[in-house]
Amino acid sequence: MTQRRTHTGRRPGPNTTKALIEDTARKLFAELGYERTSLRQVGLQAGVDPMLVTHYFGGKRDLFLAVVELPFDPGAVFEAVLTGDHDSAGTRLATLVLSILDDDVRRRPLLGLVRAATAEPEAAALVRDFLTRNIVTPIAAQLGGEDADYRATLVMSQIMGFTLTRYVLRLHPLADHDRQALTADLGGTLQRYLFGELTP
Repeated sequence: MTQRRTHTGRRPGPNTTKALIEDTARKLFAELGYERTSLRQVGLQAGVDPMLVTHYFGGKRDLFLAVVELPFDPGAVFEAVLTGDHDSAGTRLATLVLSILDDDVRRRPLLGLVRAATAEPEAAALVRDFLTRNIVTPIAAQLGGEDADYRATLVMSQIMGFTLTRYVLRLHPLADHDRQALTADLGGTLQRYLFGELTP
């Protein structure tokens, strides 16, 4: 009797396999955080030999950097939000934030960043550098002025804290509060950080 060979390891189509690993890693980092996600786990969840994960990405740090992303183009978005009417910029930014976070797929990258940042010093440093480069710096560039970096960091702190409290900790009543009211309240705080009066 002829035995059927069982194929293991590399799947046909390396580009497809790599994309599958990336999608799986992105999902696991969002759900489990940086510390609890392992290369072996990513491989098994993706249905490939875990050695392929190492082959394509090296270590976990490299995998995290390869898959971490924002569900929008920071430069284009912050330019659109901050170059319009300044009086409504906070509301526009709050509307954008909630539209992303209330979408199950689009919020995964931000959840992955929040969970990674609270996992261990190495992950926190990766997240800090990523957010500085992709959010704080573009916002500061649009704002200009001596306190632009400080204002941009305040905005970032509000967004990340809001993400942690509402979508990770699910702290009530914030977790199930009316979206329209949240947009107004979050927008008011963001407006002050962007263009309002700060303590000298």
